[in-house]
Order: sequence, then structure tokens, then C-alpha cells
Amino acid sequence: MLVLHRDTGEIEHRHFRDLDAYLHPGDVMVLNRTRVIPARVWARKLPTGGRVELLLLRSPEPGLWEALVRGRRVRPGTQLQITDRQGEREGPLASVIAETEAGGRTLRFPTGSQDWLQELGEVPLPPYIHQRLEDAERYQTVYAAVPGSAAAPTAGLHFTPDTICRLHSLGVTTEQVTLHIGLDTFRPVQEERIEEHVIHTEYCEVSPEVTERLSEALASGRRLVAVGTTAVRTLETSAREAEREGASSRLAPYGGDTDLYITPGYRFRAVGTLLTNFHLPRSTLLMLVSAFAGKDLVLAAYREAVDRRYRFFSFGDCMLIL
Repeated sequence: MLVLHRDTGEIEHRHFRDLDAYLHPGDVMVLNRTRVIPARVWARKLPTGGRVELLLLRSPEPGLWEALVRGRRVRPGTQLQITDRQGEREGPLASVIAETEAGGRTLRFPTGSQDWLQELGEVPLPPYIHQRLEDAERYQTVYAAVPGSAAAPTAGLHFTPDTICRLHSLGVTTEQVTLHIGLDTFRPVQEERIEEHVIHTEYCEVSPEVTERLSEALASGRRLVAVGTTAVRTLETSAREAEREGASSRLAPYGGDTDLYITPGYRFRAVGTLLTNFHLPRSTLLMLVSAFAGKDLVLAAYREAVDRRYRFFSFGDCMLIL
């Protein structure tokens, strides 16, 4: 675990087990409780039989899914027979009804039971992981509870139940929010001017009860420690909503899509400390981290991480930004 001090620029090299040395009684650790669904699905086109691979990203309403598609000539009007990976077991029929702005497809499925997804789909792994996990739970956080993500909130993969119990014993409390990870996890920023990049919406939720407790913590000067960039986006969306409503509290309950795009120059309203993994260049996640700690300081930390052979990506090492 690389520890980055924003106030001094100091960089320390520790281990994740040392996390409690940097947290204080009264700190509130905010976890994203989203759960990765078996969103990797296979199909064959009817009547030709051509194979198609789908990555289900977002269900805006029952029976509709936005998806990335790998296959030839999957145009609107195409009928897809969902199958398992081997093409032996069959699921429902799906219709391609539109192309999305990002180049994906909108699919219509029969409404009702989604048991077929559990039976035929697989948990999608990042493209740099070439082996299938024997235990798919390795790509879930220990507190994952609400199905809906196409990828794991990877900063949370470091935690075990014992870690959380130890933090509780030190007087650190935890709260849970939800953000279902979708398309922008997979889309690099192509534009030269980052403000021209269009970030796609992801569903997030902060309950009234959690909002009240977090607002009380902020009012009393306690730190909110966000575990992962998804927790940051959720908390800052809640804070933005409070400002829009003219609320007396720092945060407001929220449940819906967020288009919050955090880049350098953004004014953080809620998050005081961030635990995050190391991110790819030209990603919105790296821009968020740079906004939180400053671009030059983050790039210096990344250079040192590379020199010291830190592991990047989903199952990699982490960085604590104070």
C-alpha cells in the first residue's frame, strides 16, 4: 500500500494490513456494496447461427439491457438466442432494438425471472486476466450485496471480514452506499480535451438513513474515508444533490443515475480520504484521483509505484490518499 500525504507530498510504502495506523476513532469508512452479476453472456444469431458475445452493462427498465457486443453485423432487428458458453443450453430470445451512442446495443429480453442469467452467464473479468477463476467470489468484495455491476469495485477486494472487525474495534465505523459499475470502467478517454469526454451514467444510491449519519459525521468534523472511486462518485453526487436542493445537511438522499464527471479543479464536498487501486492512463478514474490529490503529486506517486514494482489493475496493490 502506497500512502500519499496531500499536505506535505510525502510518500510512504506500507502494507494494507497497516491501514488502521492511518485511521482515527470516529472516521467513517464508506463502502460500495454493489455485487458483480454474471454479465458475460453468449448467443447465436437467428437464423444464421453466428456466434455473439455480450457484456450486459445496465438495465434501465425491466426487460431492457444496454450491452457491449462482440460479433459481426449485430444490427437493430437481429434476433439472438441466448446460450451458455458452449452453445449447448439455451435461454431466452433477445431482440436488438437500437444502437447506443457509445457503440453498444440495446437489447429487449422477456420480462420476468432472470434465473437464466445466473445459469448461463459468467462473471466478467478484466481483459488482462486470461484464466477463468475457479471461485467467482474472488471477484466480489466480502460486503457485496446488491447485484448490478459489470465489474468489481476493486479497492474493496483488499478487505476481509477480520479487517472490518478490527477497524470497528478501533472506533472506525462503516457505512454502505451503492454504485453499479458500467460502461465507463471500460472506456478510455479519447478526446485531447478531457472536458469534451462524455461520461455515461451509472446508477447509484444513498439511503436517507445513511445520508443522515454521514451528514452528522461531517458536521462534527469526522472524516469520510471513501473505499474506491465509485464510493467517491456516490458521495459527491449526494453532496451535489444537497446543494441543488438547498438542504441544510451536507448530503441528501439519492437514488438514480449519476453523470458526475470529476476532473482536476473539482471541489470535493464530502470525501476526506481515499483508498484506491492504481488506474490506467487516460481513464476517468485516474482523472478523479488527480482531482483529489493534484495531478503532479499523483503522477509522482505513480512513477514511484512503477519503480518499486507495485501491481496495477483489479487484483493489484492500493494507494491511500490522506
